[in-house]
Amino acid sequence: MSDALRNTALHIAVIGAGPVGLALALQAARTLPESQVTLFDTRPADKDVSADPRTLALSLGSVQLLERLGAWRADLAQPILEVHVSQQPPSMLPFAGRLGDLFGEPELRIRAVDEAVPLLGAVLSYGAIVAPLQKVWMDTEAAEPRRLHSRFGQAVAALKNLDHGVEVDAGIAERFDLAIIAEGGVFSDQVRKSNHSSDANDRAPIRHDYQQTAWVGKVTFENEALVRASGVAFERFTRHGPAALLPLKEGGAGLVWCVPTNDDPVAELNDAQRVTVLNSIFHPAVGRIASISPLKQFALGLNAERTLTDGRTVRIGNAAQTLHPVAGQGLNLGLRDAFELVQSLSRNADVDAVLRKLEWQRGPDRWAMIAATDFLARSFTWKLPGAGAARGLGIAALQFLGPVKSALARQMMFGSR
Repeated sequence: MSDALRNTALHIAVIGAGPVGLALALQAARTLPESQVTLFDTRPADKDVSADPRTLALSLGSVQLLERLGAWRADLAQPILEVHVSQQPPSMLPFAGRLGDLFGEPELRIRAVDEAVPLLGAVLSYGAIVAPLQKVWMDTEAAEPRRLHSRFGQAVAALKNLDHGVEVDAGIAERFDLAIIAEGGVFSDQVRKSNHSSDANDRAPIRHDYQQTAWVGKVTFENEALVRASGVAFERFTRHGPAALLPLKEGGAGLVWCVPTNDDPVAELNDAQRVTVLNSIFHPAVGRIASISPLKQFALGLNAERTLTDGRTVRIGNAAQTLHPVAGQGLNLGLRDAFELVQSLSRNADVDAVLRKLEWQRGPDRWAMIAATDFLARSFTWKLPGAGAARGLGIAALQFLGPVKSALARQMMFGSR
């Protein structure tokens, strides 16, 4: 490291202490040893986040990042050893009969052993990701209290761009060299308004309502030991939308079941009926589902910022893009945003130059993932004859195109490099 970079002392504000914000703050603390890092979040520091049961899938690249940060809990994670993608019949309607009998149901199997990696990724709860990250951050802050700071329980009301800096208003106004928003939702819109950008219309995010609902919960199986040992994550394309089962360490699987909002086939069913329907739509390789937990529902849409930067303010993670869960890549993309931003700052002392380059550096990975998930999500709303058949043929073709399948696997594990 050159003296210029070693002596650079940035004052960085990280807004949002979710997995992306915490990972970025930790990495910045270690990679930029002269810089000051202040982490803001509205939740109290003593709030127990470990019990948050939301199920998340991490790619191998994300697992490796958390390992390097000392915040990976392998004992709480279920490794994904295989991803099985298939489409519910009739998936090749125009080619039914002999062709369907010859090739069978289209399916794609991506296996860790074929890619020479120990695992493709892992499944664990939101709490099992955030709690270890927060503990490592608090321990690191305690070791360097003059350089690292936490502002838990303190909401950021607004940001204001300054010449070569940004003002963060969290009760009192403070100046930072860089503010990184890692908290999505309403806060992101408030920040955009508070900055009063002259090109607000040009910077307005890309938004699309998929008119789909995700029903989320957990299921158990008749043969739990077999399901847990196999480490297979299943994705099933149905005529209503995608459905996924993610194996869990404690047994059973996390369920994400996407259906049309205006013609919802799930809402009026009781638990026994939902189990029956799931057993009819998933591939036989899943095994028999025995029970289902109460389900929560979420509206699905795309919300993607056209640009990540506005002056000295940067958006990453859900503050930059909220994706359809069809590929389960939203969190992984956010963690890559965080990693690449800090790496760029460690290589170049010119913050403005780093931010100018950030768009094209992250562009291929970011827009490829946005486009892929958007295409798949919209494809379930198409009324074109043969749309399902084309999707089924694409799945079948990928299974037999080894180099293409391997490239897809690498994209899912590590993003575009």
